[in-house]
Amino acid sequence: SIKKAKQLLSGQADGWDLKTVIQELSEERRRLLTDYGYPADYLELHYDCKKCRDTGFIDGKKCSCFKQAAIELLYEQSKLSDILSRENFDTFDERWYDADDMDEATGKSSLELARIARKQAWDFTQHFQDTFNNLFFYGHTGVGKTFLTHCIAREIIEQGHSVIYFSAYDLFYELAKRTFHSYDNAPDLPDYVGECDLLIIDDLGTELTNTFVQSRLFLLINERLTQKKPTIISTNLEIGAFSEMYSERTFSRIFSNYTMIKLTGRDIRFQKKLSGGK
Repeated sequence: SIKKAKQLLSGQADGWDLKTVIQELSEERRRLLTDYGYPADYLELHYDCKKCRDTGFIDGKKCSCFKQAAIELLYEQSKLSDILSRENFDTFDERWYDADDMDEATGKSSLELARIARKQAWDFTQHFQDTFNNLFFYGHTGVGKTFLTHCIAREIIEQGHSVIYFSAYDLFYELAKRTFHSYDNAPDLPDYVGECDLLIIDDLGTELTNTFVQSRLFLLINERLTQKKPTIISTNLEIGAFSEMYSERTFSRIFSNYTMIKLTGRDIRFQKKLSGGK
């Protein structure tokens, strides 16, 4: 290149062709590499994503590889990656619900309530980005409440949103640690609880309830409502028992701002065990 530049500067118009020389040198390099057992493109840069060349962006927009990496990270952070491969909308099975098992309070069968719950859960995922909503699943043990929260979690994560899942016990244990064990000047709620796109609290009512739990639950619900961050709660408690355990003030906030979804029927885990796990 320097030799060619000198030729041009000195006015020599009939010099050798630089492009031809470069081409010949490139071919010699490939020949030498293959002669010594290396791939012909050994010295060239290789990218995991050829579309964006591992920058994560194409024309200022996130590349598909960036989105996929984010989704995989969200699965890992949510602690749900294994279970969501088994429990999702594709594997939701209505055969565990009985059309003859009627619920006196609603006048609907367990099968009707399951179908309604599934539709409401699916609609929640499809309008997650444009509609602020919260869900409250209630009903006795083993009727599919946790399963539906897993269905929702998978869809929301697939959309690229952050989902944090806690059992009620684990959530309040974390909040108690933060409050009582050397977290000086720490905010009442950790960022990942207050700011994640979707927070799921499963089995509320199974933890040891006291004034600390009551106050933190109200704070958490109120904070996420204020920030318009969706929350899903599931509980085995009946509505009256829930109000007594967590105070009417907390229940009022939930009842006014959450879609209440009831599930009934026989314990699905027990049914599966009797049928050999199928």
